[in-house]
Amino acid sequence: MKKTLLILSILLSGMLFSQEQESDDVKVGLVLSGGGAKGLAHIGALKAIEDAGVRIDYIGGTSMGAIVGALYASGYSARQLDSIFNVVDFSTLIQDDIPRSAKTFYEKEESERYALTLPFNRFQVGFPSGLSRGQNVYNLMSKLTAHVGTVEDFSKLPIPFFCIATNIETGKEVLLDKGYLPRVVSASAALPSLFGPVQIDDMVLVDGGVVNNYPVDKVRAKGMDVIIGVDVQDGLKDRNALQSAFDVLVQINNFRTVKDMEKKKEKTDVYIHPNIDDFSVVSFSEGRKIIESGLAAGKSVENDLRALAAKQKSKSKKEVEFLKRNSIYIKRVEINGLNKYTRSYVLGKLKLKVPSEVTYESFSEEVNNLSATGNFEDIDYRFVHMGIGEYSVVFTLRESKSNMLLRMGVHYDDLYRTAALINITRKRLFTNNDIASFDLIGGDNLRYNFDYYIDKGFYWSIGLNSRYNFFDKDVEVAFMSSELDPEENPQVNKINLEYTDFTNQVYVETSFRRSFLVRTGLEHKWLRYLSETIGIDENNKPRTIFEDTNYFSTFGIIKYDTYDNSFFPNEGLYFNGDFRLYLLASGKNKDFNQFSIAKARVGYAKSFLDKFSAVLSGEGGFKFGGDETTHSLDFFLGGYGFKEVNNITPLYGYEALSLRGNTYFKSNLTLDYEFYKKNHINLSANIANVGDDLFETGKWIDVIDYSGYAIGYGLETFLGPLELKYSFSPERKAGEWYVNAGFRF
Repeated sequence: MKKTLLILSILLSGMLFSQEQESDDVKVGLVLSGGGAKGLAHIGALKAIEDAGVRIDYIGGTSMGAIVGALYASGYSARQLDSIFNVVDFSTLIQDDIPRSAKTFYEKEESERYALTLPFNRFQVGFPSGLSRGQNVYNLMSKLTAHVGTVEDFSKLPIPFFCIATNIETGKEVLLDKGYLPRVVSASAALPSLFGPVQIDDMVLVDGGVVNNYPVDKVRAKGMDVIIGVDVQDGLKDRNALQSAFDVLVQINNFRTVKDMEKKKEKTDVYIHPNIDDFSVVSFSEGRKIIESGLAAGKSVENDLRALAAKQKSKSKKEVEFLKRNSIYIKRVEINGLNKYTRSYVLGKLKLKVPSEVTYESFSEEVNNLSATGNFEDIDYRFVHMGIGEYSVVFTLRESKSNMLLRMGVHYDDLYRTAALINITRKRLFTNNDIASFDLIGGDNLRYNFDYYIDKGFYWSIGLNSRYNFFDKDVEVAFMSSELDPEENPQVNKINLEYTDFTNQVYVETSFRRSFLVRTGLEHKWLRYLSETIGIDENNKPRTIFEDTNYFSTFGIIKYDTYDNSFFPNEGLYFNGDFRLYLLASGKNKDFNQFSIAKARVGYAKSFLDKFSAVLSGEGGFKFGGDETTHSLDFFLGGYGFKEVNNITPLYGYEALSLRGNTYFKSNLTLDYEFYKKNHINLSANIANVGDDLFETGKWIDVIDYSGYAIGYGLETFLGPLELKYSFSPERKAGEWYVNAGFRF
């Protein structure tokens, strides 16, 4: 009996001792509010919390607080988070900017033509639900949380976690503590008007800050003894600070949050409120200052934090090694949700062949390229660990219901002059993988461009193109000397030339790694140009018709393009080789004989020092075969800023259509200085030889006949480049001003 009482006494004492120890081990919950760019202050506050030795047992966050909180909960230290966000380009992250290298040639041409794209379903103009799909945020979170990618229950993360989102249909708060972490965080951070809504299960979710931007009660309900809260929310601003519609939208939401915080602050045991009044929710460019303000605010309550840490048991934290990896070995790809599109189409857009080692950067670019097609409302993917160093990637896609787009653009140059473009694009017109696009261009000259393209992904794609171009331009009489009657002596210096081109093509093409393209096809071209300044035609009309002929040809094109920017390249290599064999003709050219035209252009761009880059290029072309009377496809040189058609080529120092010949060679050097973001000052020099039969006469390398120099200012805008250049030609001893505004079409 005595032994039994002794054992019971020992057990009871042990239990009491254990409970006493547990009571000393305080559970600490962390609340991280939303606040856009101000949420970077959470990282600084976490540094102070770590330095004080506080162990966090549960994290609840909203919006930017959800992003930072999820990464901290998945095992990253505060200093690792500092390193991560120190190298993130937030302008790219937010805008879903897709690197040019990630686009197909067709997509490059589209993105460099239209300034505005809107949904146009059933011929009714719609508006996008957000400026960005948030794909870059999702890509970054997928990479950073791949080491916990199989964790569906967030209570099983290294630190238990939840975040808050808003059901846009009901306006109710949604607590997210299960699912796929990057997807859930994207929903919590889907700031209305900036990011589109995120669909999870049957719910359409947006930023949790709409209903609960500081979820202190939810964290307390998880059994936490003490709450540390980091509050980076906006206060109310006066009228002078409300400079935009976005500012007004944020202010309206702040009416509720400011009032709510009066009570929520009282429920917070250690309240950290960084001094971030000088920043806005989009001040990502000042991220370093914002992080430092969070650290300073955390250090201001250091004594409270250290006292709290003294009441806790220490717990070792394993550093996340996954951050050090830049690539992933993908063994298998699974695609779910396809109905209208095929697996080969998706894989073709992703350019993903498995098994293979893929860098995260290239994988994100390919996912963004799939997103840029606009064919999918949601691109949800996750990496699933299959074994040591091996992963499968599982895509769950939700196809877009929209199949029509309305697109617009504006342009000005010295050849076509003013131009306004309206485009209607129809996807899935006849097949699931096709796209039809029609541009109608008005202004000083009426033009159109029609494209029909069947995208076969990895395989040979099929295209049809029909386009009509027209312009009129005053040219020197000498420019038309090869087509004037030798006995005719017009008593004018210049004549007005009306130039018409109507071209139809059918072709097949394939590309490799998005940078190399091969295209071959058949072409019909109707060329007609005339002048009403001189002559009388056969119908007794006051005009001279120089050309009115239908040409039929076959062609082949090889392109290689790794320029990072089409208009202001800093890096990359460019090559375009074009060969055409003209087989038949009907019309004015009665003495037609078969002939060929070959031309090529090569360029190399390289950045050096800081903000400086150089572009060196060379090009040339020549005609061979045929007869001496066909001049309509000569090379026409001069001018700048226009969309090139046929063999009309820019040349600094000269007006458009100043020089011509059946052979030309040209080289160009441009030095560019981006003195402020998207603002450029550049210096250019070009030299050229142009004339007839330069190879036969040996004049192609004897002397430099033509040269020009230019200085200009350029600005990158959503409308396209805005450029003003002044050029000078030593041979002419005269200058030219060039104005180019908007994408070229």
